[in-house]
Amino acid sequence: MSQQPVQTPKPRRPRAPADRVPPGQRRPLRERLAHPTAPRFKRPSRRTMSWVGVVLALLAITIAVLFALWDWNWFRGPVERVASARLHRQVTITGDLNANVWSWQPWVTVDGVHIANPAWAGGKEMANAERITVQVRLLPLFLGRTDIRVLRFDRPNVALFADAQGRKTWDFSDGRVQAPMKLPPIHSFVIKDGRMVFLDLMRKLKFEGTINASERLGAENKGFGLLGKGTINGAPFRMDVTGGPLINIERDKPYPFDAEIRAGDTYLSARGAIPQPFDLGQFYMTATGRGPDMAALFLLTGVALPNTPPYNLRGKLTRDGLTWRITDIGGRVGDSDLSGVMTLETGGKRLFLKADLQSNSLDFDDIGALFGGSPAVGPGETASAEQKAMHAKLGAQQRVLPDATLDVTRIRAMDADVTYKALSIRDAPVKLSSGSARVKLDAGLLKIDPVELNLSRGRVSGRIGLDARNAVPVTDMDLRLSNARIESILPLQYDGAAPLTGAVVGRAKLSGAGNSLHKAFANADGQVVVVAPGGEIRKAFAELAGVNVVKGLGLLNKKDMTPVHCAVATFDTKGGVMRAGHIVVDTGPVLIKGSGTVNLGAERMDFKFRGHNKKFRLVRVLLPIKVTGPLTAAKIGVEPGAAMAQGAGGLLLGGINPLAAILPFIDPGLAKDANCAGLIAEASRQGAPVAAKTLTAGR
Repeated sequence: MSQQPVQTPKPRRPRAPADRVPPGQRRPLRERLAHPTAPRFKRPSRRTMSWVGVVLALLAITIAVLFALWDWNWFRGPVERVASARLHRQVTITGDLNANVWSWQPWVTVDGVHIANPAWAGGKEMANAERITVQVRLLPLFLGRTDIRVLRFDRPNVALFADAQGRKTWDFSDGRVQAPMKLPPIHSFVIKDGRMVFLDLMRKLKFEGTINASERLGAENKGFGLLGKGTINGAPFRMDVTGGPLINIERDKPYPFDAEIRAGDTYLSARGAIPQPFDLGQFYMTATGRGPDMAALFLLTGVALPNTPPYNLRGKLTRDGLTWRITDIGGRVGDSDLSGVMTLETGGKRLFLKADLQSNSLDFDDIGALFGGSPAVGPGETASAEQKAMHAKLGAQQRVLPDATLDVTRIRAMDADVTYKALSIRDAPVKLSSGSARVKLDAGLLKIDPVELNLSRGRVSGRIGLDARNAVPVTDMDLRLSNARIESILPLQYDGAAPLTGAVVGRAKLSGAGNSLHKAFANADGQVVVVAPGGEIRKAFAELAGVNVVKGLGLLNKKDMTPVHCAVATFDTKGGVMRAGHIVVDTGPVLIKGSGTVNLGAERMDFKFRGHNKKFRLVRVLLPIKVTGPLTAAKIGVEPGAAMAQGAGGLLLGGINPLAAILPFIDPGLAKDANCAGLIAEASRQGAPVAAKTLTAGR
């Protein structure tokens, strides 16, 4: 093993003696402090310390005297400038500004505070207060927290205004989205003799009332109360908000509160808590509400809800910043149940409502209120006094379509995406089993797409739109009837059996302008087509369509059926008048042709049908069938004019030859089968959902 060479350490350069310093230089401080010969700092003498204490005491006395004699009004100008910059409008202080900072709980009072309106709202003041008092705890400020002991407003006057464009005088955001107000804990919150005026042109709402808040410790165990009253559209309005004791509030302990609002017949109540007092951007509560019409809630909430029958609902409401959420919705709207969840986003240009709702059992007549009409008002039905009056009015006018004016400002005020399902439907004019719809609202454009109504056999599906972006809203609809049965849509019974059976399909595509459902249909343009590609009809009815008095009356009580080869009706609609160019019903014994109109504005129909026998008939009377009158009460009759002419001809021929008198009543039966294939193909081209196999079979 080789040995490593031993390294000899280099000799260190000897340091210069501690007392030797090159000329013109000073010894480093650390060496001077460490060297035994270096000079040391001397402790201040008692005399020096006494003089320092005297100087500090004189300085403290001077500051105390300065603050005692200080005129805090010197700060009015800077405070006004800072407040004006923060609120983006002029803030002035016409009274005194006082403070007491020599306390563990310093306070400030400001007299004569005036806040102007923004320039667009005119020169009037938005708010003023005779005095504002704020007192805080000093120690929490050193820890970065604010603990308000007293916040008091003496005789504040507030005038809030929102114009038709949606601009608000109380919006201090300068066009930017701001987080909800977050206040520190307030131990004593007082509003004395406050007055408020609220005017919202978009909601057509005016509120005048008083606001007072004070501590109310005692038997009720309530420490906060905010009371307001006034009127909304002439109806009384009252708001009571009470909270728990305002003593020893902990930052992380929920602060409980109760709220109650009454506006006319609308009543809302809630019980909840603020998780971190008083962060108003975070709270939760259990709420209940009842009233005659959910649309009335727009005046209180700004949320555009549809017209409804009287409602009684409950749910859990939570707020998380700019998001409001209602879960566990339950209760009734009219005679229908309702459940689901709703979310409201407030951070955008407009409110955005998203909802998923469901009814286990929908009373169909409750839907009428959505369009400004009325639900049923008979025994056991639920309707408000206003809806009962609407029902009486429509009944007196023998009308179906309501003319209640649509408030387009509400539709423009928010956006929405709502889905709704009815698992079962009852009391419908036709046998509906279930239904669903998705409603989207974007900047005044409302679309219900898709909408589906399921029959016991068949379905109505399509879309409905409402464009409320212009002065006069425009309604358009495109609905298709598919896989349906005539006996399901027209549940006629005669002698215990359906007189007409078979498949039926159709399409209705209409568009009209108007600020009510009635006006929109009274101006509608478009097309409606109905097709029955096959079926059966009672022979008695087919024969009577040709008024074969010998055979038709003889078959009246029999149930034997004859085939319907096809039936097609096409309506061209212009200016609210549906005009049937041709109606064809091709049965085994008779070819029935008809024509007529449906006036959607007057809500009246006028049809005429004439039968043409395909076989020889010995006695046949020419009595065309008429269907005329209001949509709600149309009557079936005959047109006697043709029969009178037929009888006059018989009398004339009878004068020549008695046997010739029966000639006008003999039908040679020259009518041919209709071109069902061509008729059905044409209806298919016009949008009727005819099955492909039907078209193939027709060819």
